[in-house]
Amino acid sequence: MHKENLSMKLSKQFPLNALRVFEAVARHGSFTKAGDELGMTQTAVSYQVKLLEENIGEPLFLRRPRHIALTDAGERLAPKVTEAFALLHEAVATVRGASEETLLIHSTPTFASQWMARRLGSFHLRHPATAVRLITSDTLIDFARESADIAIRSGKGNWPGLTCHRLMTIDFTPMLSPQLVASSGGINHPRDLLKLRLIDAGDPWWATWFEAAGVADPDLAGRPRSRLGAQSFEASAAIAGQGVAILTPEFYRDDLAAGRLVQPFPLVCRDDDWDYWLAYPENRRNVPKIKAFRNWILEEMNTGDTGA
Repeated sequence: MHKENLSMKLSKQFPLNALRVFEAVARHGSFTKAGDELGMTQTAVSYQVKLLEENIGEPLFLRRPRHIALTDAGERLAPKVTEAFALLHEAVATVRGASEETLLIHSTPTFASQWMARRLGSFHLRHPATAVRLITSDTLIDFARESADIAIRSGKGNWPGLTCHRLMTIDFTPMLSPQLVASSGGINHPRDLLKLRLIDAGDPWWATWFEAAGVADPDLAGRPRSRLGAQSFEASAAIAGQGVAILTPEFYRDDLAAGRLVQPFPLVCRDDDWDYWLAYPENRRNVPKIKAFRNWILEEMNTGDTGA
């Protein structure tokens, strides 16, 4: 109740709509022309000016048969009000411009570091006026509460209120450093991986892969578990020779090609319940910067799905 009273008090002390009408009348020197600009009747314009005069306690215009003129009080008020509205317009334009020029993307850490960061340069070349701000988090953001234009998410793509485009399927296979392979005496059979430390043995991908590989009872529950928080961190640990990581091959082509990682077996499994998705609010699908990024990333993924 106190807040409501305070709000009503402030609105009476600062009649913004009446000031807007006053500024237009003072600028045009006419109630009629001000009404035409604001889409108001002459009666409505007169009423707003009268409210402002009552609020201030002084007349602002001298009303004469064929024209109106500012009073001394009106002369003092008019330039200040014009300046104030100019500042407000400038502030809104600045924020609107910054909003249009900056694309805020929320992404999972692994997708951001292993795919996005390596390709964003081509988006900048195509859209040099659009700056990209990339925020990484495994938390599922709420577009209604957080500042974001789009999100790269992993999941089923069935989030209410969002338009979603599948970017890539999530598959996985074990990878490790060639030095660890050499020190282990060789990795010739999938079961040989169990001689080594499995980075995050509690990851359900391990159970799926070993079952597909025909390894019965790998006893994953009895192994030490370590959650590094993101696949990219597990890959770094594997490159450093700290164990075997189960990774998505698409993200580590460069590391495989450079010999920093090896994929000991051709068997690659897919997570049927999880894919990577581009997501954004349905009501923002035609925002130019979102549309530009959507078309670019889907083209990069060669899906041909532009969502137009």
